[in-house]
Amino acid sequence: IPLGVMKLLDPCQLKPDIMETERILTVLDETIVKLEITRLIPRIIGSLERYARMLGPEITSSLWEHQKLSMEIQHLLASPGDEESMRAVEQRLKCSLRNILRLFLANPLLYHGLKYKVRVRESPADVFVKAFMEFRDFMLERLLTSPDEEKEKIQFMKDISLQVDKNTETVSALREELAAVIQTRDEELNRKDKMIENLKTSMEDLAKDCKAEMQHFMEEGENQQKEDEKASKNRCARLKQDIQLLRARFNALVLEHRASELILRKEKCKAEREIQKWVQKYDIDMTEKQATYEELQAAYNDEKEQLSLLMEKHALLLQEYTEIEEERRMLKEKEEEAAREEARRNDAATRIQAFWKGYLVRSIYKSKLKKGKGKGKGKGKGKGKGKK
Repeated sequence: IPLGVMKLLDPCQLKPDIMETERILTVLDETIVKLEITRLIPRIIGSLERYARMLGPEITSSLWEHQKLSMEIQHLLASPGDEESMRAVEQRLKCSLRNILRLFLANPLLYHGLKYKVRVRESPADVFVKAFMEFRDFMLERLLTSPDEEKEKIQFMKDISLQVDKNTETVSALREELAAVIQTRDEELNRKDKMIENLKTSMEDLAKDCKAEMQHFMEEGENQQKEDEKASKNRCARLKQDIQLLRARFNALVLEHRASELILRKEKCKAEREIQKWVQKYDIDMTEKQATYEELQAAYNDEKEQLSLLMEKHALLLQEYTEIEEERRMLKEKEEEAAREEARRNDAATRIQAFWKGYLVRSIYKSKLKKGKGKGKGKGKGKGKGKK
């Protein structure tokens, strides 16, 4: 069988996966709950005083009102009168029922508690609720079955019908074979019946022979029984003598054991006194040790309290030490940063000074060069004048 067909045939495997399907199922489930509550209402109204504390004042008053409307509409049905008043009472009864259902649905725990506490007899309403549940399952199956799956299901049912027809033909053939086998068996049974009759005749002959042999065996058994009885009497006499001897030995052993029992009882009493003495000594020692233990426990508790105080102080000091260390680290970082800044400034100042010194040297050198060039030009002019 294909897996998809198995899912179609098993409604328990179907799960709603569409929002509209879930909404429809929710409406059907709420309707089922309302029907079950409506089925419980007459039984609750019949014992309203018993369930009043469990229901609460609001639901109780609504049920009282509903009971009054029910009695009023029963009175109107018993004595036909004005149809308008009948319709008005019916409308009020419907509104009352809707209000009661709303109150119960608002408190689902109360409904579930009443469902298992209130015993309701079988009624046509149960059949209707059961039919509505079946309708809900049918709707779930129909909503979750696609057209292709429906066709596949129909085809599968047709295949099953064909298989049933084939199985019916096979069953008919097997029935014919069975009839032939039964006829053969009856013939075999008749043959065996005749054989059994022959065996019965031979058995009767054997029974006669066995009866004679049994008579012979009975006579031999009686003779053997008499001999056994005689031997049994002799054995009983020997056993009586043995019993008397054993009884005498038993009495002697009883006397011997009583004497040893007295000795053991004395030893037991002595041991009990010793045990009692040791128990008293143990109680005294334990009392002293208990007192010592209590003193040590008190001292331990004091030391524990002191330790807790010291631990608190240690925690505070540790926190302060951590803060101080953090401050030191920050100061050290600031000092290192300041030292690095100072080094950078010194380096920059050194470079500036070197640049400035170079600049001054270059300036002085340039000025000297300019002066030297000026003097050279003056000497050249004087020499030229002299020559002229």
